[in-house]
Amino acid sequence: MRALVLGANGFIGSNLVQYLTEQGVQVRVLTRKGLTRANSSVETVSGDLVGDDIDYPALLSCCDVIFNCAGEIHNEQLMHRLHVDATAKFLDAVAVATAQGQSIRWVQLSSVGAYGPSRAKSRVVTEDMPTNPVGTYEITKTLADALITTREMPESFSFSILRPSNVFGPTMSNNSLRQLGQMVKKRRFFFIGFSPATATYIHVDDVVWALYRCATDPRAKGQIFNLSNDCMMPELIAGMARAQGVATPRLVVPEFMVRVAVALVSPLTRGRITQKRVDALVSHTTYSAKKAADLLDFAPGKPVPESIGELFG
Repeated sequence: MRALVLGANGFIGSNLVQYLTEQGVQVRVLTRKGLTRANSSVETVSGDLVGDDIDYPALLSCCDVIFNCAGEIHNEQLMHRLHVDATAKFLDAVAVATAQGQSIRWVQLSSVGAYGPSRAKSRVVTEDMPTNPVGTYEITKTLADALITTREMPESFSFSILRPSNVFGPTMSNNSLRQLGQMVKKRRFFFIGFSPATATYIHVDDVVWALYRCATDPRAKGQIFNLSNDCMMPELIAGMARAQGVATPRLVVPEFMVRVAVALVSPLTRGRITQKRVDALVSHTTYSAKKAADLLDFAPGKPVPESIGELFG
């Protein structure tokens, strides 16, 4: 198998490239610069997904699988160009290649953000639920999914879409979990509300395994999979405490008191303390990975409470 990886320098993409080479897969990457994690066995092609300098026929030559892990999480003005426009242009090129007889599997890395935030106290999200994204990132990623699922393509084209929840691992650049861990270490953390919230996380190794499975398992063709390894928030916090050698927090503050306090101080913190963050700490949303378990034999290999300590080593 020869795989083309888009977004190979990102958190998930770089871990995927490492995994693919370990499996003996021939890997080609499109990048504006060299790989941040050097790998002599990877073929690098210079190019920008949002530019006009890509030689698509050469890039797609001999590739059986395309992993689209490209994503912009900071610059909202770039999100539509990268997530939607670049996907559309790439699909145009893939349509030409597959019409000429080349067989290509497209594996799209999406997000459970496609389903939008919960409007109820609790919910279980499955792949059958309608999409309702909120926010530029979530909306544009969902639009990209729709391009893939609705476009008429030659029979030699197939796709799989993977929607993980909050992905974590030691090489992640997002520091939100580390900041939460610091609060636990400094004994500043408290639980919000008396009904334990759900922590919707999954280790990057499990996501990479599922991406590979989507590319190699015939049962994944034409399917969308949610992926999460949910646990209860107290379990996550206890794991952080163990990893840092401190006592597990026990203090619980009523939710209404926290929301009043946040409303008062939020303007002074420049958006660092928001009601949205409170929402995440009281959420009872669960993302079911049953479909991935049934069709792909997915079983998380990295329990969240035990592996969260990798962030604090």
